[in-house]
Amino acid sequence: MAGHNKWSKVKRLKGALDAKRGRLFSRLSKEIAVAARLGGGTPAFNPRLRAAVQVTRTQSMPGDNVLDMHANFEIPEDILVRLN
Repeated sequence: MAGHNKWSKVKRLKGALDAKRGRLFSRLSKEIAVAARLGGGTPAFNPRLRAAVQVTRTQSMPGDNVLDMHANFEIPEDILVRLN
């Protein structure tokens, strides 16, 4: 029974799940970047940013991903510190 082991099944399932989460996290990162640029970086005064941050928390997006947005989307670093 070549190729019939537990790891081959885990590998396929984990790969599919990681790809799905990666697409979700990139979409959420872009939404935070757009919201921070348009309405300012304070979630208390920016309802779009506040909603985007709440969604990232419900989807268990790591805080490091939010901080990495500084390099990718050129968001001021003080905004990202307040979000995390």
